[in-house]
Amino acid sequence: MGHCCSLDLRVRVAGFIAAGHSCRSAARHFGVSESFAIKLVQRTRDTGSPAPARQGRPPGRGKLVAYETFLIQTVEAQPAITMPELAARLLKEHGVVAAPAMLSRFLCRRGFSYKKIADGGGVRTRRRA
Repeated sequence: MGHCCSLDLRVRVAGFIAAGHSCRSAARHFGVSESFAIKLVQRTRDTGSPAPARQGRPPGRGKLVAYETFLIQTVEAQPAITMPELAARLLKEHGVVAAPAMLSRFLCRRGFSYKKIADGGGVRTRRRA
């Protein structure tokens, strides 16, 4: 995956091209790829700004969001439930396949933590604010 060039470089390349130079000569002058200069001109023309687009997935999406209340209620009712057991219960009751690691990350983002206990098991508890 490519990296994001600084806004300063983007502004200088866009200004150089706006001054009448070609995209390819701007790329050679600033040491960037030709495709970067061409796409930068297109982006500036379309949005009016050479700033990069936001990267990554928007927060709040995913297949587990619809089952958040079910998952939280299940873990609060049965704190010692393991993630494979929770995944099996989600599959049985809602027909949704979810990896145990995905469920663990989902619960951690919702404020739960996993506490080990002396008998070799563990308990999920909600963090206090």
